Amino acid sequence: MKLGIIADSHENMPLIAKAVELFNHEKVGLVLHAGDFISPITAKEFKNLKAKLVGVFGNNDGDKLLLQKRFQYIGELYEDYHELEIEDKKVVLMHQPKFLEILIASGKYDLIIYGHTHEIDIREGRPLVVNPGECGGWVTGRCTVAIVDLETMKVKIHDLQ
Repeated sequence: MKLGIIADSHENMPLIAKAVELFNHEKVGLVLHAGDFISPITAKEFKNLKAKLVGVFGNNDGDKLLLQKRFQYIGELYEDYHELEIEDKKVVLMHQPKFLEILIASGKYDLIIYGHTHEIDIREGRPLVVNPGECGGWVTGRCTVAIVDLETMKVKIHDLQ
């Protein structure tokens, strides 16, 4: 299975639409969003995903109750830390990398995904660590998402512009 990885979309609707188009084209089985959707209006573009979305809230997400309501048919949104198992891989999804080094050292996870910094961070090995950079492009000017192949545990960064 391929995972679509996105973070810090920051309500940039045209780039969210491009990310959704890429994920659909690549036939990802699940999309993981590492936070900072910003507004419930983002559900308008994410509803076009052909895969389920699992996300966590970021530090800039506003109306969390309305975000959850608007995303209820798209997927699931959690607070700033969520563990899941996908095809026998233990995954942790978070926004801020507060305990990143401790989680890496724990040896508990196969894949650690985070956002917040708006900077791409790929660390191969076990665990595979992925920050896809920022989808929104507001901070760095570079708009990126990632796709992880769970079979090979390889990551590819995709520029959306």
